[in-house]
Amino acid sequence: MEIMHDNYDHTSSQPILEETPDFIRNGKRIISFLLALYLVAILFVFPIYYRNFYFDILGAKYQFYYISTLTLIGGVVLTGIFMLIIDLVQYEGKFTTGFLQKFSTKNIRTTLSVPDVSLICFLAIAVLSTVFSDYIYESFWGNEGRYTGLFLLLLYGGSFFIVSKFLHFRSWYLDVFLVSSVLVCAFGITDYFNLDILHFKENIDPKQYNIFMSFMGNINTYTAYLSLVLGVSSVLFAAEKKNGKCVWYYICLVMGFLAIITGQSDNAYLALLALFASLPFYMFRSWGGIKRYLIILASFFSVVQAVDIINQTMSDQVLEIQGIFNFIVNFQGLAYIVIGLWIAVAAFYARKYIIKRQETPVGKMPCRIWGIVFLTGIVIVLWILFDANIAGNGERYGALSNYVVIDDEWGTHRGYIWKLAMRNYKEFSTVHKIFGSGPDTFGIITVKNNYNEMTSRYHEIFDSAHNEYLQYFVTIGPFGLLAYLALLISSGVRMIRHAADNPYMMATLFAVLCYGAQALVNINLPIATPVMWTILMIGLAGCRRME
Repeated sequence: MEIMHDNYDHTSSQPILEETPDFIRNGKRIISFLLALYLVAILFVFPIYYRNFYFDILGAKYQFYYISTLTLIGGVVLTGIFMLIIDLVQYEGKFTTGFLQKFSTKNIRTTLSVPDVSLICFLAIAVLSTVFSDYIYESFWGNEGRYTGLFLLLLYGGSFFIVSKFLHFRSWYLDVFLVSSVLVCAFGITDYFNLDILHFKENIDPKQYNIFMSFMGNINTYTAYLSLVLGVSSVLFAAEKKNGKCVWYYICLVMGFLAIITGQSDNAYLALLALFASLPFYMFRSWGGIKRYLIILASFFSVVQAVDIINQTMSDQVLEIQGIFNFIVNFQGLAYIVIGLWIAVAAFYARKYIIKRQETPVGKMPCRIWGIVFLTGIVIVLWILFDANIAGNGERYGALSNYVVIDDEWGTHRGYIWKLAMRNYKEFSTVHKIFGSGPDTFGIITVKNNYNEMTSRYHEIFDSAHNEYLQYFVTIGPFGLLAYLALLISSGVRMIRHAADNPYMMATLFAVLCYGAQALVNINLPIATPVMWTILMIGLAGCRRME
């Protein structure tokens, strides 16, 4: 029996006798076209867009993003107005009434998902934070910070509802993102070799050569973007069955590894840790997934080993990489790890092609074992942090103490910045403790309260908390932070519940997860963050199709 999905009303259990009017079909086509253009703009053009090299990279990308998003919102609103007029004239507003009924008290629970409600709460709190701020103008525009004011947050919200509610997901959206990402990675890798092929560094201070890379500007922003690349490419490589596309995703993954390692930012290793720790829960459901995971691990450590060799043989031609990278390459057993992992990969291929027997189900045991390993690792990390910081035994960890002892100098003064943030928060009025100082006003607060201290101690002005979550806590308040976390967590839960078997949906989830991990020590900028929001929207749009 043929099921006609397009002409059956599942809510009334009665067949719809009339077809969808042309004006609705045409309106949907226009919106789909606008969305496709928008996604190409944000996922492909935006990452590689620049205007005056690094000198205005933040302003240029911010302007590109808000013009693109306003164009999308304006196009969708105009399309909706035309559809409304046609409906009122030809159908007496019947379809508009039906649409509005979805937001009635009776139907609102099925219309708005938990991520939708979380975002609405986040934006509402951001509005109140701006209204109650002592710096309303600056809170709205973010012009005294990094342009992440209420205006930008509202753009995130507007595009979120349009993309997540109207987009018909296509896998090529993520492929377009990866094509652009390969260009970003390639340019960053050439920066590592001091080639400067696009002349981005011709007129900048030579002392800053090492902190600017690719089309992203600061190496920390570069890391934030690359965390998205690794999240998408790793999952798609893990799940792809076609050889050609599998090779393509593997190339993207290896390029991402090489770029994020040569990017020199220690923030990268939080994203990598989150990736390697969480991937097994997705991949250990089959022998093929376990094999691909081993390939990913072997490839990463092989890239680390290769970069170390390059550093030693071409030290006068490449940028110096320090930090956690040196800690890894100085481990005496690194070469044995690389060899052992590739031997394990070879054993898996031998099992398939030499033994030539049908794969047996892997069962739930590997995921359960990894769950135990995962929880054990968390307990060990928490114990080390307690022992090093509260118990005062940091010296026992040797070279590792630089990473586990969180003092004022930790993470290029991040320990000091975090203490400064909490000290200022404690001095807020009751209203500001609830709603924060206003979006992106962290720099105003520190300059007002701590200018002499910052400049005398570090000769710097800290205009960001260098922790996206702490930044929201101080500037939008604890309830704003909770709403943001609820948005991320509920979105992840929704993707797992509705699209766990769709690798493209899982790719968006892992991208957001990797971004969220590095955000613990990084800045929220309209360079990489808009891409994260867009990928999140795409994932939720895909979930809508699978409900």
